[in-house]
Amino acid sequence: MAAAQPSPITAATTLVIKVGSSLVTNEGRGLDAAAIARWAAQIAQLHALGKRCVMVSSGAIAEGVQRLGWAKRPHAMHELQAAAAVGQMGLVQCYESCFREHGLATAQVLLTHADMADRQRYLNARSTLRTLLDLGVIPVINENDTVVTDEIKFGDNDTLGALVANLVEADVLIILTDQAGLYDADPRKVPSASLIQQRAAGDPALESIAGGTGSALARGGMLTKVLAAKRAARSGAHTVIASGREADVLLRIARGESVGTLLTAGTMPLAARKQWLADHLNISGRLMLDAGAVRALSSGGRSLLPIGVTAVTGEFERGAVVACDDPMGHEVARGLVNYSAAETRQIMRKPSADIEAVLGYVDAPELIHRDNLVLL
Repeated sequence: MAAAQPSPITAATTLVIKVGSSLVTNEGRGLDAAAIARWAAQIAQLHALGKRCVMVSSGAIAEGVQRLGWAKRPHAMHELQAAAAVGQMGLVQCYESCFREHGLATAQVLLTHADMADRQRYLNARSTLRTLLDLGVIPVINENDTVVTDEIKFGDNDTLGALVANLVEADVLIILTDQAGLYDADPRKVPSASLIQQRAAGDPALESIAGGTGSALARGGMLTKVLAAKRAARSGAHTVIASGREADVLLRIARGESVGTLLTAGTMPLAARKQWLADHLNISGRLMLDAGAVRALSSGGRSLLPIGVTAVTGEFERGAVVACDDPMGHEVARGLVNYSAAETRQIMRKPSADIEAVLGYVDAPELIHRDNLVLL
């Protein structure tokens, strides 16, 4: 009889662990130092087992609100940024002191979407995080709330956790929340709802099942967690959504216990450059493709040619990341475009041989080369 295959979780060597606001704060009123000490103790044990761990932690704004003596979380962006700036001091101080108790060094890393959107900054962040892990340091990551705007913020730390999992090519993304996992219905409204123990990360049914915003403290709900799992799966990372209230939850997950919901990555990891393209949260424009172009991209591994484009939305320059939609408006791919929006409108529906006659020059026969295009 063949030996049982090891669990993908027990075999994991690099883990990204995301803890939500409700798990590191006293109901939004400052940090819960005892809770953070428990996370540090568990991660120290994982580290001793040879696991490389990255933390994605909320809590800076809640701590800042507490330190500033405000009665409640503000709504104005400049006040939120001020609270984050004050709170980051306490957040990092707390994590640093808790991990120091176990002889571990920590590093603070603040990221924005702009860091992910710029290729050079993406590679710099990737290199820094990998180096920290090689040095045995525990990176503690948060969105850089002191500088974010509506245009560049991740919007929730579930998405940030997935992007970090992609960056470091993690084996597992663990999303800890105040719920036991993902249910087949909202357990707050349907008492008979059942916990989903395991599904494929990209299962479309999960997005319709997930809903609601969770606790009042958190920005994201179960839907953001499902979408984060789908994003993490692009680089081959499995995702576990579990309750952070469970005793020794990280250690139990690492041992392969069935805790929470496991969303498995069923596809081969994307190449690093295509992964970077897929990770863009904000795109510069959209190209509507005809059915023939969709088939060529999806099954033929072809580049996108101008003749297959039927419409252009948005204004963008050469080298921008654009989405490619099928005739029904569903995004099927995205990539780096070789021509501006104005130029694309002039050459769409035309064969590549006509590009020079239309524009007066030809940069490339493809609108998007297949090496710069990723299927979604």
